[in-house]
Amino acid sequence: MNAGKGRVFFAVLCALAVVSAASAGGSTTPGVTSNQILIGGTTPLSGLASAYASVAKGADAYFKYVNAHGGVFGRSIKYKYVDDGYDPSQTIQQTRDLVQNDKIFADFNTLGTATNLAIRSYLNELKVPQLFVASGASTWGKDYKKYPWTIGYQPSYAAEGAIYGRYIVKTRPKARIGVLYQNDDYGKELLGGLERGLGKKTKLIVSKQGYDATDQNVKSQIARLKSKKVNTLMVFATPTFAIQSYSYARQLGWRPFVFVNAVSSAANILSVASIASSKQQTEGSISIVYLKDPTDPRWERDRGVILFRSILKKYNGGKGLTDVYNVYGMSAAFTLVDALKHSGKNPTRASVMRAVTHLNERNNPFVLPGISVRTTPSDHFPVAQAKLERYHNGRWVYFGSLVGVG
Repeated sequence: MNAGKGRVFFAVLCALAVVSAASAGGSTTPGVTSNQILIGGTTPLSGLASAYASVAKGADAYFKYVNAHGGVFGRSIKYKYVDDGYDPSQTIQQTRDLVQNDKIFADFNTLGTATNLAIRSYLNELKVPQLFVASGASTWGKDYKKYPWTIGYQPSYAAEGAIYGRYIVKTRPKARIGVLYQNDDYGKELLGGLERGLGKKTKLIVSKQGYDATDQNVKSQIARLKSKKVNTLMVFATPTFAIQSYSYARQLGWRPFVFVNAVSSAANILSVASIASSKQQTEGSISIVYLKDPTDPRWERDRGVILFRSILKKYNGGKGLTDVYNVYGMSAAFTLVDALKHSGKNPTRASVMRAVTHLNERNNPFVLPGISVRTTPSDHFPVAQAKLERYHNGRWVYFGSLVGVG
């Protein structure tokens, strides 16, 4: 065989190999093989925000359950989550490694506002889906044109803050409001939402005290809020600092009426806060809820909570049965599986983005009844409804009708 004919023969063999691989279910899409879809993300497995580790662990357990039941079109889902310590610089390094070395299909469930902002441009430039960001920053929705490969999941912080503001105007018109907030986009958005909800009553806010995510405690901030004779305390903080807020207030003999943001209002966190302060200190606290609380007796026989418990028992050693953050992780994982099913038998990054921007879930077993997980190409907040809840006798009790938090 001469050289010219040899080159032609080799080219034909290569073409046939490509066709054969495609027909066998192979894919040239990063992270997708004939039997697996690899996704990845970062989460704080260590540090002051490590309480959120359950978000990733709950999702991972759900994927293992799905894999045991055939996966998605015969492909198993492998979820690689790594520790970033809630440090954006670590998030950047770890995400680059996941994309460039592990070749993940998509970044999924990375937790935190500052952490996700740190990697958004990078992921969008490479057209790597940044799916179901575990943060309620409004930018995930309003900046979708600039960052089309990014989509949120949980309710908007700004809308959550506005709900609290409207509730205060209606029920506590003479409140003296003090705000403890994380001094970044996360805390500032909740504060901005509160001010919007208060409307003409913003003067009810008599003190605003910020803290940095790297601080060790908020003792001085709580003392300053008390000194301003605050009687209505807004805790816009992550779990460690939320628990400290109750504890330091107790030490000062101060018992304000507390609103605690949803990211720190899980029943297990409030239980720790009660132990760190007292049952009286946490009694009557207000928050919002959109997930089923596994500690709530009303869900004892609910199919979603029964499924939640069975999955954790089999795939997470029975750990986290009372942890709502595990419920959150499973809810996001359920929605990702739904999206993958609508992405086609051979998903691409583009097809999964089409799927996540056309969600219409009415069967997510982990959210409250009546809540739909929905998106459109211009609405990138899948969960946009919630209820108010009150902490009473050691557990949360929701009240009122569903309200919009998109």
